[in-house]
Amino acid sequence: MHLFIPSPSGHLESLLTEPKITPHEWGCVLCHPHPQFGGTMHTKAIFRSARALQSLGMVTLQFNFRGVGQSTGTFDEGRGEKDDVRAAVDFLRGRYPDARLALLGFSFGAWVGLQVGAEDDRIVQLIGLGIPFSISSFSFLNASVKLKLIIQGSRDEFGSREAIETWYETLSEPKKLVLIEGANHLFDGKIHELQKSIVEYFSEQYSMGAVNPI
Repeated sequence: MHLFIPSPSGHLESLLTEPKITPHEWGCVLCHPHPQFGGTMHTKAIFRSARALQSLGMVTLQFNFRGVGQSTGTFDEGRGEKDDVRAAVDFLRGRYPDARLALLGFSFGAWVGLQVGAEDDRIVQLIGLGIPFSISSFSFLNASVKLKLIIQGSRDEFGSREAIETWYETLSEPKKLVLIEGANHLFDGKIHELQKSIVEYFSEQYSMGAVNPI
């Protein structure tokens, strides 16, 4: 369902997908990579991650940050984009008041989105893809006791294996790190492994088996 969510900058172009299985017990907000480098809610890793979550029966909400696609406003270097994430979470909580909520962010979307998710009591699960550790600080996650799933390519140009493993050790439990061998920052050629990692994590953590093909 294509829709527009009210936001401090006007509205956010969004894509809401509701699996046929009811009741909707889970919902997830997905935050795309850097708007100034081509990131949108349709970026392959975001789209495919949404498909993985949908296969588990989750409602997914993809949205364009301000100034991207048909979202109003202009790029705000991560400050206003946090308000965009909050608006997306507000919408999902309002529509599904009883669902458990997760937040997934990829690259810039992880930096912005996980800051909001770590502070928002409505979010119970954090998912970070392609952490751009070499250009952004993620120390805000160190003390978080929320469930955390980090998925990183072993050849990520912005977050090397060594840097991620060192940082991961500083994170509080509960946490899980998945390194996808040979994957770069965009997970080129490794998207299926990314999807599989998400499905396997939720199947193990929450006993959620896939109900639809990815």
